[in-house]
Amino acid sequence: MAANYDVVIVGGGIAGLSLASALAGQCSVALVEAEQTLAYHTSSRSARQLIPSYGPAVVQELTVRTLELMAARDAGLPVPVLEPRSFMLVGDEATVKAEASGHMHPITHAEALELCPALNPEAFTAAGLDTGSFACNAPVLLEDHRQRAEAGGVDIITGARVHSAQRLGSGWQLGAGLEGFQSAVVVNAAGAWADELAVLSGVEKLGLQPFRRTAAIVDVERPLRPGTPMVAAADDTYYFRREGEQVLISPSETVPSGPEDARPRPGDVEELVARLNSITSLGIRSVAKAWTGLRTEAADGVPVVGFDAEAPGFYWLAGQGGYGFQTSSAIAELAAAEILGSGTVGTAPGISPASRTPRELAAARWSIRR
Repeated sequence: MAANYDVVIVGGGIAGLSLASALAGQCSVALVEAEQTLAYHTSSRSARQLIPSYGPAVVQELTVRTLELMAARDAGLPVPVLEPRSFMLVGDEATVKAEASGHMHPITHAEALELCPALNPEAFTAAGLDTGSFACNAPVLLEDHRQRAEAGGVDIITGARVHSAQRLGSGWQLGAGLEGFQSAVVVNAAGAWADELAVLSGVEKLGLQPFRRTAAIVDVERPLRPGTPMVAAADDTYYFRREGEQVLISPSETVPSGPEDARPRPGDVEELVARLNSITSLGIRSVAKAWTGLRTEAADGVPVVGFDAEAPGFYWLAGQGGYGFQTSSAIAELAAAEILGSGTVGTAPGISPASRTPRELAAARWSIRR
């Protein structure tokens, strides 16, 4: 017999977990995850940096709101999620100017070198700095979402890949692993598998494309000093940041992929190590570990959030690209308010609507998609 819920969330990454946390105690919720552990794919392979100057305007608005919500959450946590860490963009003047936004201000060549002495002076001619950027303790945030969700009555089921989904009367019926579920609302938070879940559910897919993004932790001869900004190339060819006495590096590649458990390809990390050793004084000695995640995007690079126009009760929470953590709390706030206010599930007091600007932007965003 199928278990009955108001909402079934498919996907246990940062998107699904943050929504489960926001809905907890407001309605009955199940979260189903195909893998044996939560946040197995992209959410465990994040650069862990929240950057208000990064992404389209709607993403930047949602990032600012997410930072507000996370700062408030930090007040009740023994270990904070957020830690100030600036973000610096380097390159030629035209490219830096084109990529900088209102949250980033230009700095001189000398100021950039003072902030990150590891950079070779000839490696760049211009720089911009975002001082409102924060490091994100992703494991702490994910665990806090899980605890809040379970404390609020959310059932979390792992190792349960959805194998069937259909519209049944006024709701949905799903089969996941050995379990059956009925719900008024299905939330598609399946990441790189979001379009596949839509097709399985008889819903028109949106052309969401996963892209590869590789990163590595490397041992260096000269560690970056505390307080060094995260440094990224304005032409999106690399970034690096301090990771204790080690350094996290990435070639920032955007290579199309199918939905998969992605792994680094031979040469990607080695080529980046050679390049960084030529433009910095880090002295990278060895690779401690490397991984690849998938950043799934819509054609316009803006997250897909909202009820499907043609499939009642099917809610999209996908296409976050590289902005998953930095928009997660604001998007969860928005999605929870929309789901609870839809009349599809029983609403309850205590849920605050998202701040007005992100809510309006997200609503306008969805209205032009279909």
